[in-house]
Order: sequence, then structure tokens, then C-alpha cells
Amino acid sequence: MSTIVVSHGYAMAPEAHWYPYLRSSLSGDDVRVPALPEPANPVAADWLSALQKELVDVPAGDTVLVGHSLGGVNVLRLLEQHDTAADGAFAGVVLVASMAGEVGYDALAPFFDGGFDWARIRNAAKSFRILHAADDPVTGAATPDHIMRFVTELGATATVTPTGGHFPSTGETAVSLPEALRLVRETLGR
Repeated sequence: MSTIVVSHGYAMAPEAHWYPYLRSSLSGDDVRVPALPEPANPVAADWLSALQKELVDVPAGDTVLVGHSLGGVNVLRLLEQHDTAADGAFAGVVLVASMAGEVGYDALAPFFDGGFDWARIRNAAKSFRILHAADDPVTGAATPDHIMRFVTELGATATVTPTGGHFPSTGETAVSLPEALRLVRETLGR
């Protein structure tokens, strides 16, 4: 049994969108979607602390981290601080509609302060997979730049769909996301 920990997106909740689908589709594994504090008014340090607490009792080598949107940025911050020498690398990371840098939302800017230590992040996981839609309204015209940053800095394998928005975009819902499930299974070697 593996552990899959999902860091949900901005203004989202553990029972929203495709998170329950992922949990039910991986029912033989320990799938956790912690409720991150104040999802509509996130504080970077609080989100990171909540994610760290969720991982206290699980071995990194058997754990896949999934980050959706701003939750993906939270995963990147976790990986920056992960003690790979003491705890080993995570089994893998799947980033869904995540951002590799600032996207113009003032309230979210603190999540990007200081940029990322890409080398440290890369060493903290055995593999990286990215799922992004070409029509993502959050990353907009810079979508290719975000995707390529993940590919070049993390050695990530990217899956880009022509449509899908932000999986989902504001005001929409997505109760399943088979591509994310496929990427998690690939990461687990299934």
C-alpha cells in the first residue's frame, strides 16, 4: 500500500471536484486530502505546515505527492524543505494545473516569494509528472513557460491537454480527472 497526499487548490476543499474520484479510484492505497487552512484566504506558511503534518507518519519513498493549482506550489515548498538525506526522496510528484512562478494574483504572491530552489526540489522526489491544459485561464498566455520550467528544472514529464481549463476553472466542477489518475498510477509503477 502506498500513500498519496493531495494538496488541494485555492478556494477548494477535500471533498470538491476530482479529489474524491482519485480517492475512490485508488481505494487500495492510503489517499489523503488534508483540509488546508483558510482555502479562500491562504497563508503560505499555514498551508505548508498543514501539509507537513499530514506527512509525519509516512515514509517518503512510498509516498506520491499530488498538487493541484496553488496546492502544487505548496508541494514545491514542501520539497524545498524536505530532508532528503535523512528521510529519502518521495516516490514521485504529480502537479495538476500548477504554476512555476507568479501568475499575477496579489493575494497569492507570498507563495512565490524568493523563487524556487529547483535543484533541491528535484532531488526531493524520484520523478515528476505534470498535467496542464493548453487553455488554462490562470497561467494564460504563459502556460508554455510554466510547463517548460517544470520540464527543464525538474526533468518532469508533461501531459498537455487541448482543453480542461484549470481542472476545473472558477465556477466549474470536474468530478473526475482520469489523466491525473493515470499519472499517479504511472508514478506508482502500475
